Amino acid sequence: MAWAVLLAGLTWFSTRNDPPTVREQRTLAEAGPVVDGAIGELVAAASDAVLALAPPEIDRGCRITPFADGATLSREVELAVPGGEERAVLERVAGRLPATWRAGVRVTTDGPRLRADAGEFVVVRGRPVADGRIRLTVDTGCRLVGGGYVRPGPGAAGAEAGVLAEALRTLGGSAAGAETAVTAPCPGGGLARTAWSGVGEPTVSPQAALAPLAGGAPVVETPEVYAFRRDGVALLADLHPDGIRVAATSGCTR
Repeated sequence: MAWAVLLAGLTWFSTRNDPPTVREQRTLAEAGPVVDGAIGELVAAASDAVLALAPPEIDRGCRITPFADGATLSREVELAVPGGEERAVLERVAGRLPATWRAGVRVTTDGPRLRADAGEFVVVRGRPVADGRIRLTVDTGCRLVGGGYVRPGPGAAGAEAGVLAEALRTLGGSAAGAETAVTAPCPGGGLARTAWSGVGEPTVSPQAALAPLAGGAPVVETPEVYAFRRDGVALLADLHPDGIRVAATSGCTR
């Protein structure tokens, strides 16, 4: 009887005080702020690149156990960098991340790969997805949903809104869908904010139209991408024959 009472007491104490030992002991609701904070760290680490925050994605349908459903939360940061510098940029980003993340870059047969541990079983990965394009991903893995993920609010518009509006006017196309804002908390306070909008088929050459805004010195200029920095704002335009997606981002600094 004494042993049973002691075991029950230790179990109660451990449940309330010990840190989690497996991913499934933290719900999606608990992991959400870790993911958002990790995105802010990545934005700060990649502050000298042209970047854009993608909207959070929740993938439901995974299973924690045969009797319990779960969901995965992932967030991404897209980087546009000069072609051939993808590995150097990944290594620079890894070197600027918190030491506790143990971030590193290894070269595989598929190219350089960044990997880090943001804590609470949240994984950070980075890889080139095309010439001059890098994708940084923060992923929770399958979790119990709990109270659910609460997406950060859009925050107040900053300099990115003006740069985006100027780019849209310059392109001369009709707006294709409402402007959307995505945010993440910066490590030193404040918010990183990406405002993006679609543009219908432009009336002029996108590269020629955007060149004056870039001061004639874009960071990336290809048939698919035009990217530059203006007044501390990163502008990334994905160019397609049937329309353009333009994202303007006010980032974080260290």
